[in-house]
Amino acid sequence: MAVRRLCRADYDEIAALSRESAEMHGRWLGAHENTVAAFEARLARFDQPTHEGLVICLRDTGAIVGGVNINNIVRGGLRSGTLGYVAYASTTGRGYMTEGLGLAIEFAFGTLELHRLEANIQPDNTASLNLVKRLGFRREGYSTAFQFINGAWRDHERWAITVEDTARPREL
Repeated sequence: MAVRRLCRADYDEIAALSRESAEMHGRWLGAHENTVAAFEARLARFDQPTHEGLVICLRDTGAIVGGVNINNIVRGGLRSGTLGYVAYASTTGRGYMTEGLGLAIEFAFGTLELHRLEANIQPDNTASLNLVKRLGFRREGYSTAFQFINGAWRDHERWAITVEDTARPREL
């Protein structure tokens, strides 16, 4: 596995993966535009110092198998960010997200010099909860009506990890 920054050339591959995974994602992420304009807006957001966009790729072929966003990055005394991540239907169940998200965490704690990452997960998203547990996150709380998805405010559990919870970070 490898992680790298999202780039313009990834649009076609990500659009195809997103289309094939729409049913799997719909419950957790809601409907998203899968247009060039929406992708360009996403890239523009990642040009800001408060956001990073990464793709998880197979090291031997470069094929994209997942994605990770580090959002709401705060520097100074907090040095924190919020994780968002996505797996794709054709590549789930192979451990790619565990390894890839682990690499993204190392990037956040190494290259970005963050101290803490938080993930907010809907309570019945068992796969996502199991993923963060495998990576050493701890449950810190429950946020009622946290995010608006599919026409309703959804509750989320708050999970976090700090640099002290991990091994020595690697550079991207």
